[in-house]
Amino acid sequence: MSTKDNKGTAVITGASSGIGAVYADRLAGQGYDLVLVARRADRLQELADKLAYAYGRKVEVIVADLSVDADLRRVEQAVSTDDSVTLLVNNAGVAGLETIADADADTAERMIKVNVVALTRLTRAVLPGLLARNRGAIINIASVVAYGIAVGGIYSGTKAYVANFTEALQKEVAGTNVKVQSVVPGPIRTELWDVSGISLDKVNPDRIMSAEDLVDAALAGFAQGETVTAPGLADPSELNTYLGARDHFFGSLFSGKPAARYAV
Repeated sequence: MSTKDNKGTAVITGASSGIGAVYADRLAGQGYDLVLVARRADRLQELADKLAYAYGRKVEVIVADLSVDADLRRVEQAVSTDDSVTLLVNNAGVAGLETIADADADTAERMIKVNVVALTRLTRAVLPGLLARNRGAIINIASVVAYGIAVGGIYSGTKAYVANFTEALQKEVAGTNVKVQSVVPGPIRTELWDVSGISLDKVNPDRIMSAEDLVDAALAGFAQGETVTAPGLADPSELNTYLGARDHFFGSLFSGKPAARYAV
């Protein structure tokens, strides 16, 4: 293992391909050792060997399906007791466009377990150590559908959770040296869609970003101190306008009495 520019250990879920694999490559290049988590052992080990050789970093793998309780607990135990962890990238996800009425219940549950439960539990597993050491970061991969119902309600609902959860976490760690970033990608050409049985052929190709471009932009935003990075957003003031309008609306919801229109 190289000790030059060692930034600690980055834990990356969903690391065997797509966005996760690009994060692994870029972070190893920046000086992180890696813990790569994914279901496919052969792909995971192949990537680990490649990155260890290319960058001289220590790369460990944990083969786990984060929708399986025993696997998730095993990953939690590993990362919560590793004092070298300085970064968690919650990238693992399950996509789907099914309507709520037509969705298979077991498939919906798996999506929620990976997108919501695993992300929450792994964040909770590493956060106390990061705060105790007053160092490190958590990066959560949300989605543009967190801000608009453009696809199936279950998938968009899980990503809305990620966005709100991450924003709340940012408020909790304010004043510490622990950083939290929400990444908001649009359509990204990765295996996620093939695995989910969803074709991107009907999506305007000008709206589809590569995983490499997404991760490079997200890491640039992270370096610049962004709390929310939406690589496809040309004018960042639009995000501030949206959040300001949302906060104003939230404040208007509180009253000790029903609104006049409800008076009988």
